[in-house]
Amino acid sequence: MSIPLLLEMAVSTDPERIAIASDDVRVTVADIDRMSARGADRIAATGAGHVVYVGTGGVLLPLLIFASARAGLAFTPLNYRLGESALRELIGRLPDPVVIADYEYVGVVEGAGIQTIDSADFLASLETPPLEQPLPEFDGTVAGVAVDPDTVAVVLFTSGTTSRPKAVELTHGNLTNYVMGTVDFASADPDDAVLICVPPYHIAGVGAALTNLFAGRRMVYLRQFEPVAWVRLVGEERITTATVVPTMLDRIVAVIEAEEATLPTLRNLAYGGAKVPLPLVRRTLELLPHVGLVNAYGLTETSSTITILTPQDHRDALGADEPAIARRLGSVGRPVPGVELQIRDESGDVVPVGETGELFIRGPQVSGKYSDIGSVLDADGWFPTKDVASFDTDGYLYIGGRSDDTIIRGGENISPAEVEDVLVEHPQVRSVAVIGVDDVEWGQAMTAVVVPRAGTDPDPEELRAFVRGRLRGSRTPDRVVFRDDLPTTPTGKLLRRVLVAELRPVRAE
Repeated sequence: MSIPLLLEMAVSTDPERIAIASDDVRVTVADIDRMSARGADRIAATGAGHVVYVGTGGVLLPLLIFASARAGLAFTPLNYRLGESALRELIGRLPDPVVIADYEYVGVVEGAGIQTIDSADFLASLETPPLEQPLPEFDGTVAGVAVDPDTVAVVLFTSGTTSRPKAVELTHGNLTNYVMGTVDFASADPDDAVLICVPPYHIAGVGAALTNLFAGRRMVYLRQFEPVAWVRLVGEERITTATVVPTMLDRIVAVIEAEEATLPTLRNLAYGGAKVPLPLVRRTLELLPHVGLVNAYGLTETSSTITILTPQDHRDALGADEPAIARRLGSVGRPVPGVELQIRDESGDVVPVGETGELFIRGPQVSGKYSDIGSVLDADGWFPTKDVASFDTDGYLYIGGRSDDTIIRGGENISPAEVEDVLVEHPQVRSVAVIGVDDVEWGQAMTAVVVPRAGTDPDPEELRAFVRGRLRGSRTPDRVVFRDDLPTTPTGKLLRRVLVAELRPVRAE
């Protein structure tokens, strides 16, 4: 199955339904169909081999996804926050790209591809001739050739938090299997509306455009996240569903507390992209008791979500007296349909329940292929995530961070997440990152980088004693330092390498 056929299914059900609201623009399902067909014609006329977008998204993101697919080309949205040299380097890794860019980025990327088009001009060209003019119905073919599910539809660059960004290839089959495996077609209520504020270059942005159109939910775009605007839009647009990353959730909760907002229309709030501190999850549940929280875990290479902690899971865990159930609030839930998970030790053997190892994933939505590397799937189709994980007896998955982040202190492997989960529960700690820095005696010393709660002045020794009282002594940080904020990517992923560089010992010449 191909991406354009998802759109055709939506058109066949309710073509005049408002599908997208972005700023003052309102677009129906039929408009997306007609405009993406014209977009495909314009893209094809450039002779390009790839479509690139640099900008903040909104209505353009779904249109470009479908227009590129109809033109038979792969689509890549790039991180508009990158500097000129980084953007040009990424564009240069793609074959003969046409670059569509928002006005403020046109000058930055001019000449990087075979042609650069202002996004406003591109959008205007899709609106003329009049939208009422009929177009031939798309039949799942491009230039008379059926779209192969194995054809690459979207290429996304990883954030590159530890190394050179990799170009992840997602096929039509990967993405449509994800959509159809996690969403029921036309299942949304007529008044359902989703607020989308994740960046267009993130897999969550691509997934949101496809799944919400397929479900029949009106998509409201907030192109530049700002928490006061987010809370306002929930009220004005009568938002029922939203997805945020941890840094967004923290700021939204602060606004809700300050304004005593209740968000009465909101029914579901999904969070993911990085680990969310449990005190923040509990506070969100307290402030919004009528809202179902969803923790969604996934990777770019898996076409987005692979496990979900449901609203009922959250409620059960929050009110549980039994420790095993209460602990689930810190899990990422259980697998979505069609996805298989394994946890393996360093020898490649599957570990028993409760033991920690590396998470492997298999399923039709899993790509595991990179433009510059090729496939990294093993002989049986399993993708190595590099995430440290474990299962409990009921199949709930717990993520312990990246295997590369493991601290080796005195020959003992220590997961930063284990220490972070304890420290963040201290009443004076807002957020924390635990890292290993080079040490002559221990190989690596453990440093806790703490962001204090507003109005507090925590004592480092008190924080160390807090950890020592809950974990064995070897898990106690050797040092505690303080910072106003932790460095993160725009999608909330912690940039540990920045902290390691800041705290690396200065060597004598």
